[in-house]
Amino acid sequence: GKTGPTNVLSFPPAPGSAEPGFLGDIALAAETIVEQANFQGKRFENHAAHLVVHGFLHLIGYDHENPADADAMETRERVILASLGIEDPYA
Repeated sequence: GKTGPTNVLSFPPAPGSAEPGFLGDIALAAETIVEQANFQGKRFENHAAHLVVHGFLHLIGYDHENPADADAMETRERVILASLGIEDPYA
């Protein structure tokens, strides 16, 4: 329901249709990620990794529809990315 380009989409499987352990699919829009990374002065690899983490968190139930949920999701993203040696994407 949003207009404009996006950088990542997460697609959970239909209920009861997935193999055990399959959480869903994550689609990245490479052109948009390149543009955003260049605009924000980030390495493409780091920005893409952030978006994979973001998409994964959506698949396990995180969202950012309200400020409290957004804070929880961003905190989790920061922790995961730091464990990969990637700087805080929100700094």
